[in-house]
Amino acid sequence: MTNETTPMAASASSAPLGGQPAPVNGGGISKETRRRVITASFIGNFVEWFDYAVYGYLATTIAAVFFPEQDKPTALLATFAVFAISFFVRPLGGFIWGRIGDRVGRRTALSLSILIMSAATFAIALIPGYSSIGIGAPILLLLVRVVQGFSAAGEYAGASAFLVEYAPANRRGLYAAVVPASTAAGLLLGSLLAALLSIMLPADQMQDWGWRLPFLLAAPMGLIGRYIRTKLEDTPAFLALAAEDETVKAPVSALFRDHWRALLLAVGAVLLNAVGFYVILSYMPTYLSTELGFGATESFLATTIALLTYIGFIFLTGMASDRYGRKRVLISASVLFILLTVPAFMLLDTGNFMVILLVQILLGAMLTLNDGTLPSFLAELFPTNVRYSGFAVSFNLSNAIFGGTAPFMATLLIGVTHSKLAPGWYLMAAAVISLIAVLCAKETSRQALRSH
Repeated sequence: MTNETTPMAASASSAPLGGQPAPVNGGGISKETRRRVITASFIGNFVEWFDYAVYGYLATTIAAVFFPEQDKPTALLATFAVFAISFFVRPLGGFIWGRIGDRVGRRTALSLSILIMSAATFAIALIPGYSSIGIGAPILLLLVRVVQGFSAAGEYAGASAFLVEYAPANRRGLYAAVVPASTAAGLLLGSLLAALLSIMLPADQMQDWGWRLPFLLAAPMGLIGRYIRTKLEDTPAFLALAAEDETVKAPVSALFRDHWRALLLAVGAVLLNAVGFYVILSYMPTYLSTELGFGATESFLATTIALLTYIGFIFLTGMASDRYGRKRVLISASVLFILLTVPAFMLLDTGNFMVILLVQILLGAMLTLNDGTLPSFLAELFPTNVRYSGFAVSFNLSNAIFGGTAPFMATLLIGVTHSKLAPGWYLMAAAVISLIAVLCAKETSRQALRSH
């Protein structure tokens, strides 16, 4: 099987923007194989973000279990700090998973990462609370979250590279949009399950054992995902590279030596995703309930609306990036966030729930413009021999510094400035940096995937 990433397929680049669609690559790949590739790529990110949703939506319960001696604001900050610290190992994970993915293969890296991640998520359900083992409880929670952060570092990047390298040349944006769709679907199911448990169980039972139930589901879901992945061949692009013995022995070193400019642009481009995703889809329930005084039901409903909007628009965004180019869509996203984020947070503070629902729909739709385009943009930015490493390192560096810390920073900034608009200004600043990075990058959608 050959595709546009092989030396023989250099002619696969397509017409200019607005012209005819690019030729379809990978003609020998069956529809059934592509369906299995999509399923395998979907499930790993789904499991990862199912966990993050449960952790975020049950943050107040988890704070009471592991930090009961603190006052509520401090306990919540400690819970989000554990969430953030787990992201600090992501760059290390990006280096290691990138090396495995570029040296041994995408399939191997993805099969290992989902196994470690699901096992760590399952382990959270087994950690005793502070009342049982004291300080050992939050320490164990932190250690497990660190393992999760390490394993998750290979998921988003690996799944995106896997999909882009299997996709037809003129549909890479659409295929790669499966990855952010899977993250939102995981968040949605996690939030639904957390809300259902909160409704069905009394507060004491929820704090005692109810919060553990969602984490137990990670084991069977992870095993299913691993099974599907082991039944697939590696991507045609990687197999062609390996067959010619042109894989790089030290892909991370090659990345920093030969592709440092692309790496810097990628880190900057990811910033809006890193901050926006966590503020709008993870932190928002806490913001609506803690800062604006809404009940759990209203906060849950508003965020669910944003998630449904996100899932509904994400594939349209992927298609738009295939048609109009990655840069145009990413620039549109950044400009909209610069202009509308702070006004949107002002509207949230009106206290009108229907207005809040409309704002959530707007923010969710704006975020899809960025997130539905970013996976294909990043994968195309790097050649095949360092694609996994380039994506994993840039994505995880930006998320480690700004993404995982977003709920903590939002809570801290509100406390320091005494302004409920602080998360909006923070998000707007991220959009400015992403805009500059994307403006400096070249259009990638109409180019053949490079092997070197």
